[in-house]
Amino acid sequence: MTPAKEMHMTGEMDKTAFEAVFRKFFPALMAFSLKYLPDEDDAREVVHNVFINLWEKRASLDTSSSLKSYLFTAVHNRSLNVLRDRRKFADDAMPEISSEEDIHAQVEATELEERIGEVIAELPEKCREVFELNRFGGFKYGEIADKLGISVKTVENQMSKALKILREKLAHYLSLLVWILWNGIN
Repeated sequence: MTPAKEMHMTGEMDKTAFEAVFRKFFPALMAFSLKYLPDEDDAREVVHNVFINLWEKRASLDTSSSLKSYLFTAVHNRSLNVLRDRRKFADDAMPEISSEEDIHAQVEATELEERIGEVIAELPEKCREVFELNRFGGFKYGEIADKLGISVKTVENQMSKALKILREKLAHYLSLLVWILWNGIN
């Protein structure tokens, strides 16, 4: 397996290919994990564990899915797991829950976060790449266009497409988003 633009998982990943994948994706995965985890050591541990898991399961991985999508989804899920586990054991980090409605909203917020990660992972490759660079990498449209060798108009089109897909697939969560925004403001 060679590091190509569109990498797919393969059961035949050797040490050299694994090292190439590690070097290619580690910085982006660290930045992605840091969006969820404020501590760099926690983010590094999550990303390392994802790569360890990739190496250990390289022979049994689904060869039809994108390696990049697999890695980002795994980092997303493990980062959320770290947050969840930390909240369980840190009494001060857990706010007191005053009603059953609040509990329900917190559960839905967690589901929403997971669903957003899933929808982002399901975006078409170029669309996801543009979206992640803008929303998670902080790149402006012109910078993305330069980085990917495409026009600013193409970046705009890919972002519009990503946002449309997100709106459609997350429409069920609209009332929850309004509730979160309202309670965050007040």
